[in-house]
Amino acid sequence: MALGNTAVRILVSVFAIPALVLLAYFGGVYFLSFVLIIAGISFYEFSVMAKSKGANVNVNFGLIAVIFLILNQYRFFFSQYHFLIGFFIVLLLFELFRNNGSAIQNLGATLLGVFYMGIFGSTLVGIREFYPNIDELYNQGGYLIISIFATIWICDSAAFFGGTALGKHKLFPRVSPKKSWEGAIFGFVFAILAMILAKNIVLDFLSIKDAVVIGFIIGTLGQIGDLTESLIKRDAGVKDSSNLIPGHGGIFDRFDSLLFSSPIIYLYLTYFSR
Repeated sequence: MALGNTAVRILVSVFAIPALVLLAYFGGVYFLSFVLIIAGISFYEFSVMAKSKGANVNVNFGLIAVIFLILNQYRFFFSQYHFLIGFFIVLLLFELFRNNGSAIQNLGATLLGVFYMGIFGSTLVGIREFYPNIDELYNQGGYLIISIFATIWICDSAAFFGGTALGKHKLFPRVSPKKSWEGAIFGFVFAILAMILAKNIVLDFLSIKDAVVIGFIIGTLGQIGDLTESLIKRDAGVKDSSNLIPGHGGIFDRFDSLLFSSPIIYLYLTYFSR
């Protein structure tokens, strides 16, 4: 007998969530591999959606760029800025001899995918490796990533249930007709509360200000990330980025909020955290 969609979603979550928690906790090459996989698959899913709009993403060269940007965050080779200059020049040369549809669309879609998955994905590694690799100090990065995961899940759930129960005012009907302002506010509030709770349980190395700011970032940019991916999917005329995860859609669907909020969290930790 076939499982219903809800049962499949629950079953996948039961196995996936503990695995993600373990990968985040141990960090190092384990978490690096996880980020490389989700960024690489998300880039491919994005390239398929872009193709439906007539853009032929340079998948091979784009994937190489995404992988390098993430690896370079883990083990510094040379400046990301210098790499991106070289990448852009080579990409232009590839497109010059490619003769495959609209050059403007091809270049724009490839660059968007590389920046979205490569740059944003690299900051996930930056957050996990933010604290020195010295005993308990290194574990702090694991606790922080796990807390960010949990806060995003709580934010999404609160937005869904709050919107279902009380939603009356459409948030962005052109992009996501089912989302409401009421649901977004629920998600925002619960994201901040979740980070404050995490600060009191496992993130004692953060200040209360840090916890509130990170919760604020997730509660706003995490939801904007979801809307941004919905914009891309609606433009491509698809419901999900792929059907890779049973009951959950694609990898890009599951990690859109994380990819969008992680760069600002990383910048905050780098320049403003105590």
